[in-house]
Amino acid sequence: MTAPTAVIADDHAMIRQGIAQILTSAGVQVAAEATNGLEAIALVRSHQPTLLTLDIAMPYSRGIEVFGEVRRWSPDTRIIVFSGMTSEGLLSELATAGADAIFLKREEISAFTAAIPEILAGRSLLGPGVAEILAAAAGREQLTAREKQILSLIAQGLSNREIAERLGVSAKTVDNHRTNLMRKVQAHSVAELIAYALREGLMEANLET
Repeated sequence: MTAPTAVIADDHAMIRQGIAQILTSAGVQVAAEATNGLEAIALVRSHQPTLLTLDIAMPYSRGIEVFGEVRRWSPDTRIIVFSGMTSEGLLSELATAGADAIFLKREEISAFTAAIPEILAGRSLLGPGVAEILAAAAGREQLTAREKQILSLIAQGLSNREIAERLGVSAKTVDNHRTNLMRKVQAHSVAELIAYALREGLMEANLET
């Protein structure tokens, strides 16, 4: 039987080396390594590997963009995503897009090692940290487009009055949105709201709606 193969995509050499050692120990042959998104796409297209381990944040092409191109050029390649970010929105997007496995980079190595045979067998799974984040998100009310917009403006340091003037609404309306935001994201201060906005990549979500 031909051994399964893998392309490893990560811009950090030490991480690539660690993943390569784990895959090799599991009987997976490392066909190539990529240091950026464009290389990852090209190498997957060339090698048609069994597995692609994909860092979600690499130079030249976002991981989610690489994900789409890999599905286009090598639909049978199973994609294992590693993320250093804990954004609920990003992890949910990856799960919805059909990632075969998603792990946080902070997960225990044993979680990834134990998952390799499962992934090779065709099963999809989430690392413990990812599963916990998505379970928490599933039980939380989602932010509306306007709430994301106001959260972005709060994070930029604007007062209720300044936000109201920019959006053409009353300060009372902005205050109501702020109250709903605090409740939905379980924040108890503006600092916690800003931390949430940064984590979820909502700092630029201030387009007019």
